[in-house]
Amino acid sequence: MTKYFDTLETRSLDERHAQQSAGLMEQLARATSADGNCLDTSGVSGIDDLAKLPVLRKSELVKWQAEKPPFGGINTSNVAHIFQSPGPIYEPGGISHDWWRIGRFLHALGIGKGDIVQNCFGYHLTPAGSIFENGARAVGATVLPAGTGQTELQVRAAKDVGSTAYAGTPDYLKVILDKADEMGVRLGFTKAAVGGGALFPSLRQEYADRGILCLQNYATADLGNVAYESQAQEGMIVDEGIILEIVIPGTGIPVEPGEVGEVIVTSLNPDYPLIRFATGDLSAVMSGTSPCGRTNMRIKGWMGRADQTTKIKGMFVRPEQVADLVASHDGIERARVVASRADEKDVLTVQIESAGTDASTFEQAVQATLKMKGKIELVALGALPRDGLVIEDQRSYD
Repeated sequence: MTKYFDTLETRSLDERHAQQSAGLMEQLARATSADGNCLDTSGVSGIDDLAKLPVLRKSELVKWQAEKPPFGGINTSNVAHIFQSPGPIYEPGGISHDWWRIGRFLHALGIGKGDIVQNCFGYHLTPAGSIFENGARAVGATVLPAGTGQTELQVRAAKDVGSTAYAGTPDYLKVILDKADEMGVRLGFTKAAVGGGALFPSLRQEYADRGILCLQNYATADLGNVAYESQAQEGMIVDEGIILEIVIPGTGIPVEPGEVGEVIVTSLNPDYPLIRFATGDLSAVMSGTSPCGRTNMRIKGWMGRADQTTKIKGMFVRPEQVADLVASHDGIERARVVASRADEKDVLTVQIESAGTDASTFEQAVQATLKMKGKIELVALGALPRDGLVIEDQRSYD
């Protein structure tokens, strides 16, 4: 097996930037909004201008799809499957070579021709099973489409067909292995490709103690592969078929390098052009490149949810409102809403990074954007943590 899936993984930064900028412009030419009108791409000539375009959120996609089923008027092609995810949101799926780009992840794990992948992701309505099957085919592996449940049958099948690799959620492999121990059956898994949940270090080590190399990837039903671990196990390498941004939650404004923010993805898949699609997940960019030799950007993996919508004093406060507050006043650099309790009542505190010294000058902007009054605390420029939180709930629910 060759070290890399293809030459895209070792491109120079300048080469990747130029090629992805060209791919972005081709994608913008394909992309249409829900009402069939082309995106306003004036002033956009490449990746450096991406932040000029609007962010597409899942709530908008649900609305678009209700108006123009099944895909909201977005130009699609080569659709072989239609999947449904909670929302509901409908996603197209293709069957061409590595349509979801999972083959790159499986190759990094060492899965290829001669491997039998026991695919324990679900196959019904949701796309995860098909996503990983498509990736396994791309690297020449054979697939046992096991799905979930029926653990004793999973053990029997793994033993009978000689499964060498597992694909599924991190926890379910342990369920299979423990059942095999109980049945006195020795299984031949040596590799595990996991996703859809947290891979805790202790669980990874338990698999390693059994002789199983376990790596994780980050994928979504809408986008396919977003980022993946290599055997270096230092961060997650961004997939070559997307452009990834980290922005301040509730906005489309990029964070400073290394800061935590919301993951925004532009897909370069010509069959389903999603532009600046908000995943709702938090992460941060890591400095440098992977020791494995792959040169693309790395992220720290999943670091929480960006949708921090919180009910305070009986009203919802959303990240978008905090972003509107910052935009509404020239004197506000950053802001954070803090929910707390005092005297059995909710307390709303708005922490504002500002060079100003008079909190009262921000009262009108706070009330107009958050639709309620609150205590205003001025903090020095740069004082708010760059941890991705724009709404912090300090209330105890115990």
